[in-house]
Amino acid sequence: MIRLAASIFSALLLGNISACQMPGAPSEAPPSTLFAEPWNSGVDPDEPAFQVQAIDADTYVIRQSLRTSFEAPFLYLLFGEDSALLIDTGTEEGDLRPVVDRLIAQHLADSGRSSLPLVVMHTHGHGDHVGGDDGFAGRPDTVVVGHSVEDVAAFFGISDWPEDVGALELGGRAVEILPTPGHHPSHVMVYDPATHILFSGDAIYPGRLFFECGAAGEYAASIDRVARFAESHQVDWLLGGHVEMKAQPGQAFGQQAKSRRGEHVLELPASAIGDVQAAFSGIDDYPRVTPFAEFVLLPHPADPRGKSPPNWCKPS
Repeated sequence: MIRLAASIFSALLLGNISACQMPGAPSEAPPSTLFAEPWNSGVDPDEPAFQVQAIDADTYVIRQSLRTSFEAPFLYLLFGEDSALLIDTGTEEGDLRPVVDRLIAQHLADSGRSSLPLVVMHTHGHGDHVGGDDGFAGRPDTVVVGHSVEDVAAFFGISDWPEDVGALELGGRAVEILPTPGHHPSHVMVYDPATHILFSGDAIYPGRLFFECGAAGEYAASIDRVARFAESHQVDWLLGGHVEMKAQPGQAFGQQAKSRRGEHVLELPASAIGDVQAAFSGIDDYPRVTPFAEFVLLPHPADPRGKSPPNWCKPS
């Protein structure tokens, strides 16, 4: 999710976007296909700051608690034979490093190794995805990738941004880096052929797909490239940066809720790519706040003064 400037955020709240916060009793989400346990959602005041679940022995998903930040981002740790990859570091309110250190230590013990380099990257540069970076500063055998377009392109070997696809070899596990600007200039998705998962950040997830009014074309072009990529690669699931939707289709939680009941599952099927693609293709003259079953298109002006959603991108 984007950390909106105070004026924009206030306008979002005062504008009463009924399409994003429709009334109705919470309903239970269907069981997850990938995860054995439901994700902590702030209901238990004593829940840990981070919850960890494994997809397999080499792939871990970490959720930061709503009790620490309403953003409640999801972070991903992937292990290869030669190095580990951490995707996003959450908000500054959490202390992520001990959690990652523990998982790496356990992996080393299980594999009989003494050390494993760590690469820390980001789906994009918003504060809820880079806020924990300081915890990894000075960590031995660790590289923290910058989050400007230039930093990302240089590290992953992307010579023609955003058309090219970059790569990172972890040792027996090579991930591909797809530039997907629109939500943020340096936004990327990470494709893992070992699990057939596309880690989709804030470009596609069960929540509010934020973008400035003028970035709709750039965002749409990114989703078109992802759709073409998926035609030649097996994508079973998309795992994004947040869950903001309710189990009821087309309904989202209030933005700053500290606890939730009846969340949508984290994982989205590959068909979600086409759903988002169709949503952008149907924008017509200008983008407007529009709910869909598993996400909400949420364009916003850079300066919201004198405008109100859902039509605040309409030219004057």
